[in-house]
Amino acid sequence: MRVGFIGLGNVGSKLAGSLLRNGFDLVVRDLDRSAAAELEAKGAGWAESPAEMAASADMVITCLPSPAASAAVMEAGDGILAGFGSRGSAEAPIWAEMSTTDEVEVRRLAGLVSAVGGVAVDCPVSGGCHRAATGNISIFAGCDRATFERALPVLTAMGRNILHAGGVGSASILKVVTNYLATANLVSLCEALVTSKVAGIDLNTAYEAIRISSGNSFVHETESQVILNGSRDINFTMDLVQKDLSLFAAVAERAGVPLELSPVLIDIFDDAIARYGPREWSPNVVRRWEEVTGVSVLAPGFPAEMIDDEPEVPGREVVVSRG
Repeated sequence: MRVGFIGLGNVGSKLAGSLLRNGFDLVVRDLDRSAAAELEAKGAGWAESPAEMAASADMVITCLPSPAASAAVMEAGDGILAGFGSRGSAEAPIWAEMSTTDEVEVRRLAGLVSAVGGVAVDCPVSGGCHRAATGNISIFAGCDRATFERALPVLTAMGRNILHAGGVGSASILKVVTNYLATANLVSLCEALVTSKVAGIDLNTAYEAIRISSGNSFVHETESQVILNGSRDINFTMDLVQKDLSLFAAVAERAGVPLELSPVLIDIFDDAIARYGPREWSPNVVRRWEEVTGVSVLAPGFPAEMIDDEPEVPGREVVVSRG
């Protein structure tokens, strides 16, 4: 299968690397050609335009920073839709949207893909850049079952746990739901660590207490470590948190759900961005509490960045239990 990949940022470059490592015929593209240099050196091809890529690839993946960026890549005169439309009667090409996006927008674009003879799947990832690098990340996939079966070999080359979420758009909803939960956890951990410090608790001890208790979580085992190291580098920035919180709020508004915690989180990150800038690492939101209390939440022995030390294993579909 020939796979095209557009968007070689922090996550996209790692996902594309997994495809290349697992033997796929890969063609890549990014606005910054230098982002593709390492992949090209390892054998990936380069497409001069999204249309050129889409004209020959069996599956085109987009992994871009915003819904607007995805729409531009899809709908431009030299975009993916134009390339799909030029293919003739070959098997329907797949557009796989791996960006974190709005489910209304992904459904709109999926309709345009269908109109030119293609099929669509929204398949965002979850689990952090360090797991994207090793092919051990989780992937949600929203599409019909037939499309899922066709896409599964590609998805299992990039991720360990693949969940068929439902129809197109369902995976995007679940992605912003889980990112919302991660943000709520991050903010609560910031408050917990600062409170522990001010109350006189050794922070190495506090980390272990949380880790072995009912307070533990994936966010604690990753983001708390880079907070305590001081790097705060989790390869995710405050503007991306702000985007995800806004997408979650939009889902809830359309569903008629009155949110109480979500507006507080939005206010916290709006304030943090005003103080530290939109491209600051998201765990550095802890500075809001460090500054007001006059303490530094730092401890020895923690890594500056997360490295996935688990071996890469073949991906698999996660089967939903229904009793």
